Amino acid sequence: MKDNKKVELAQWASKYATENGAKEVSVSVYDSKESEVEVRKQKIEKIQESIQSGLSLKLYVNGKYSTHSTNRLDRNDLEKFIKEAILGTNYLAEDQYRSLPDRHLCYDGTEKDLKLFDSDYDSIDPRQKIDLAMQVEAETTGMDERIISVTGSYNDGSYRSYLVLSNGVEGFKESTSYSIDASASINGGDSRPSDYYYNATRFWDQLSGEGVGKYAVERALRKIGTKTIQSGKMEMLIENRSVGRVFNSLLQPMFGYNLQQKRSFLEGKIGKKIASDLLSITDNPFIESGRNSRLYDGDGLASRKMTVIENGILQTYYIDDYYGKKLDMEPTTGSPSNLIFELGDKDLSALTKDMNEGILVTGFNGGNSNSATGDFSVGVEGFYVKKGEILHPVSGMNITGNHKEIWNNLIAIGNDPLTDRSWQTPSMLFEGVDFSGL
Repeated sequence: MKDNKKVELAQWASKYATENGAKEVSVSVYDSKESEVEVRKQKIEKIQESIQSGLSLKLYVNGKYSTHSTNRLDRNDLEKFIKEAILGTNYLAEDQYRSLPDRHLCYDGTEKDLKLFDSDYDSIDPRQKIDLAMQVEAETTGMDERIISVTGSYNDGSYRSYLVLSNGVEGFKESTSYSIDASASINGGDSRPSDYYYNATRFWDQLSGEGVGKYAVERALRKIGTKTIQSGKMEMLIENRSVGRVFNSLLQPMFGYNLQQKRSFLEGKIGKKIASDLLSITDNPFIESGRNSRLYDGDGLASRKMTVIENGILQTYYIDDYYGKKLDMEPTTGSPSNLIFELGDKDLSALTKDMNEGILVTGFNGGNSNSATGDFSVGVEGFYVKKGEILHPVSGMNITGNHKEIWNNLIAIGNDPLTDRSWQTPSMLFEGVDFSGL
């Protein structure tokens, strides 16, 4: 529900800034509530609540640009704050590309309920939050004598923001989030393997902690007895929750700032093949209860559904308004919303059985990726698979290669997307990956 006083404050701040020397201005007034509970050995180790309110400004003054924020929302304080901010902006260097987006590209004010906000948020008993965290840890009691510790955690948040641009754009966002997670540490003899698991939702009545603690422990126990295997070119099956680490290195070169600064191996690749025919991705900001659903982005640009990659062919870049002007390209948006992958017909278990020899990757460690060349090197952990059977956990392995090649070696996609994340990544199977170990 809108707080009309906050809306009026944003409108006033925009008008006040333009009356006092700003050519254009973007104002955001926001508030948030968050709570966190952490439990170990059935004792509360952390309990925290926070409430914040603030105002942020983007000022465009005589061809110059600056950003400012404050949590002092009294109008007398804000008058001084805004005047000083405008004065300071005048001392900056000019940047001809800094201005508000063209009005016709911006959000038009049409409201649509994306089901992101839980009206029950403020009525939840704090005891229920503590009990959820307690239950996650309690369900692992006596599960295995090798357990060193299990931590159960609960987190939630409520967020509202009011956007006013001096070009007439106004917008309102509100959302809630809840999550329950567990992290487990195990005595593995000469090692101390650990792992985690979590569930996340937009609505309280959809949140469940059942099985979260047990699954975190099971994942950690599977890591006991890790070995390093011989180096070689093998298959790599990446578990759905770890795909994002590799995919991010393909996504970064699509951003306007990397394109403009000549740090993108995907420059000039629109309409060209960059990956296997199996890879098709849609950016959909309108998914109900999606983790990053929205009607407009941080610039005020109207959200739109976009095809990012279709059958391995690159269809679009992520261009915010500023870099759109610098690149002389129409802006799309500066950041992804919900990324939806076209799925295959097999789950992780079935994909594992399809492997001849390789590693089922369940995590990445360190490493680097060069967005200009596509070269990468990163550490992996997971399980050695031969003829469809998991033989033992592996560690101390690295993968090296180039993203211009590895994505063309994608040979299967799972049917197991992570629907509680904004990047709804499924498991993915690659062939011909260079692993280095012994």
